Amino acid sequence: MSRAIDHLYETILAQRGADPGQSRTAKLFRDGLTKMAKKVAEEAVEVALDAVQGNHDAVVRESADLFYNLCVLWVQCGVHPEEIWSELQRREELMGIAEKLPKNMQVMITQDDPAS
Repeated sequence: MSRAIDHLYETILAQRGADPGQSRTAKLFRDGLTKMAKKVAEEAVEVALDAVQGNHDAVVRESADLFYNLCVLWVQCGVHPEEIWSELQRREELMGIAEKLPKNMQVMITQDDPAS
């Protein structure tokens, strides 16, 4: 899956400077970070609602939209997918699985990290 996200990310990078009248991606960049963040939130809510409703096909479609909009936001914020994969790897090494770390553990790790 990471290769698919990496490819999507690179495609978004390539479309960033395109004509906003011809490229949805370029339009999002023109509209700015606030619009990008709203799109991520909208898509996340749609995925959640479709999941609660048991609409498998809609969850698939909306998840693809969510990944797209998340990658657009990453490009805007200067976040590369490799940073996400590294964080997941770090969590797996700490917890045995790549799960979300408890908030108190995130604070403890940050405090112990001399690079922070």
